[in-house]
Amino acid sequence: MPNFCAAPNCTRKSTQSDLAFFRFPRDPERCRIWVENCRRADLEAKTSDQLNKHYRLCAKHFDPAMVCKTSPYRTVLKDTAIPTIFDLTSHLKNPHTRHRKRIKELTEEDIRKMKERRLASSTDPLSFGKDDGADDGTGNNDDEPQLSTEEKEFREYLRSLFEVVVMLGKQGVPLVADKISEGELKSNSLQALLDYRMNAGDEPLTKRFEATAVNTEYLSATQQNQLLDVCENTVREELLMEVRESRFFSLVTGDLVEFASEKHLPLFFRYVNQQNVLREEFLDFVPFDGDEPALVERLEAQLTDRWGLSMEDCRGQAHKATGTSTIKMKAVAVLLMEKYPLALHMPCSHMALNIHLANSLPFPNVQVVMETMRRIGAFFRTPLTQDELEKAISIHYQKNEEKGTTLKQACGSGWTEQHNVFDLLVDMLPPLLLCLDVIRDNDDGKFVGSVTSDAYSIAETLADFEVVVTIIILKNVLTFTRAFGRNLQGETLDVFFAANSLTAVLHSLNEVNDNIDVYHEFWYEEAVSVATVMDIPVKIPRLFLRKQRAADVGEIQAEPYFKEYVTVAIIRGVMQEVEDMFCETNLKALKCLSLVPAVMGQMKFNTTEENYADVYRNDLPNPDTLPAELHCWRIKWKHRGKEVRLPTTIHETLQLPDVKFFPNVNSFLKVLSALPVLKLEDNKSDTASERLQAYFDSTPAKQWNKSLAMLNINTHVKHDLDVMVDKYCRLYAEDDPEGEAKLDEATEEDVTK
Repeated sequence: MPNFCAAPNCTRKSTQSDLAFFRFPRDPERCRIWVENCRRADLEAKTSDQLNKHYRLCAKHFDPAMVCKTSPYRTVLKDTAIPTIFDLTSHLKNPHTRHRKRIKELTEEDIRKMKERRLASSTDPLSFGKDDGADDGTGNNDDEPQLSTEEKEFREYLRSLFEVVVMLGKQGVPLVADKISEGELKSNSLQALLDYRMNAGDEPLTKRFEATAVNTEYLSATQQNQLLDVCENTVREELLMEVRESRFFSLVTGDLVEFASEKHLPLFFRYVNQQNVLREEFLDFVPFDGDEPALVERLEAQLTDRWGLSMEDCRGQAHKATGTSTIKMKAVAVLLMEKYPLALHMPCSHMALNIHLANSLPFPNVQVVMETMRRIGAFFRTPLTQDELEKAISIHYQKNEEKGTTLKQACGSGWTEQHNVFDLLVDMLPPLLLCLDVIRDNDDGKFVGSVTSDAYSIAETLADFEVVVTIIILKNVLTFTRAFGRNLQGETLDVFFAANSLTAVLHSLNEVNDNIDVYHEFWYEEAVSVATVMDIPVKIPRLFLRKQRAADVGEIQAEPYFKEYVTVAIIRGVMQEVEDMFCETNLKALKCLSLVPAVMGQMKFNTTEENYADVYRNDLPNPDTLPAELHCWRIKWKHRGKEVRLPTTIHETLQLPDVKFFPNVNSFLKVLSALPVLKLEDNKSDTASERLQAYFDSTPAKQWNKSLAMLNINTHVKHDLDVMVDKYCRLYAEDDPEGEAKLDEATEEDVTK
């Protein structure tokens, strides 16, 4: 007779799988935890003997580190194994289907009691039976944990260690600095802080290390990595709990970062939490190696197999890629949308649309311009270089002081990331080149060698006529999308009108394309004029000329060359990118913002959300009643009292106490809120991406650490030391702290904490 898995939403049975199936334990306390994690209300009334005899869980619901294959024919669980990996959301996609294995809906009181019991039991993970199949049937007394003195001291020692590691992570302090020489001990922040704690009277640490030689490291690199991994995974699990509770989310990836010469992709999640507040949180670094299908498969495995999420609930994706990674991430976005059509590919609210469009163009000359802009932004972050730039602006615009003053105000921090960056860059080119020449000459010796070297490199790039032409063309073409992009990052009403103005934007770009000869002539003359001011010769790129000579083709003049290979390429590339980024489905989603009362009022309450609601019909709790509910929603706001102000944002609307009486509207707004194109409302603190960048800026590249970055970025997340101690004890035995287990592969986070 086959064994069926008792987990909700799991249809595996022993005759269809080579997975191991495990009985519920006879130990009453341990069995209770298994049932609690399963969230099967119908199992709660059964005794541990009944469950042991009649019910099984397959190995997919256990942390791989807890499953041991003792031989090709025998698989057993570790002493303290607890099922933690469950799918608790897939049944929500079809709420009308009957389910035999009903999932218990947890109240706030249930969650509170569960956490209290887990904290209490976390002090006693070793008191379970030594063999999962043992028939002793004896329970444990929660009030009297059966721990030896050594085990209690070990847990107190671990707690002190985690407290120190978490503190270092929050402050962004590396545990170990660079080694000065082979014979000299590393400058070890962790070691120094442990010494301080022991001198201050920390008894668990003192007992552990009092006999250790003063020139010996307290913790090996392996032990430090184990501690960091447990901290990282515990913090991540707290965030994943919120994502699972919200169900719908969007993926946002950042620009590539390198750890130990390997490229990784920062992964962020957007979701609306239980307080109806839009959150964007950092979750992990994903390896960037392999081709596009491999990266998609890796993302899916991370989200579904390890984190217990469903890609079917992903409602948006945005990728802030730059350079050569842009093409790869565009292909990844296409593959994800093919598999999950509602994972809409949109621009990210953190990046100006014009910069996103330029980054997306796969032309070498455009990529050189974008990389140079990033270098300029980094180069002028210091007060010394910024002062030099302002002096150069004053010198160049001494006959036009008003414009000089305007430019000096505009070129402050972050000017290379603004919507009108290309307009600013064109006006800044002459003083910028003048400034870089002064820094490169370094007559007064104010600048160090690395700064003068960077100035020389940037100046040589800007002094290329092809770069000048590319900047001029980008400025003029992206003028047509500038207002549209600014509105996309504006208030909800601005985004709604931007979605309805896309037709006009595309019409303008098409008009330029149809009359490209006329437009190119004006733009080329502007480029020649700017180059003349900067003493840059007008010439065709050397590489192109070499290819022409090799092919024995007649020489081409400069203006036709730049028209064909720059102007036409950019205008058509921008048009294609806008059409792809704002397809019909994306526009339908944005037009649903008319659900926000202020947008309704602006439209005189003559809105037609029903025409666009089919995009998210399956996400609604009662889709059949949507038309009637929308009618009531409009009437409610149309006939409001004079003293009632119309909410202007999704966040304001979701905070209304009576929105719960409109369940379809409530669900609709939560899905829309998570779209990555919308700005984070009421976000008074730095965003997760800004905190990540701050960590990289403040930490030397050689000391970057993924786990420390996770702790530093998510300082606002609760750090439960008892949970960390419990997880460490489950994964690493005291007598083998340097075991072979790898936490990043073995630790599947607790899905039902």
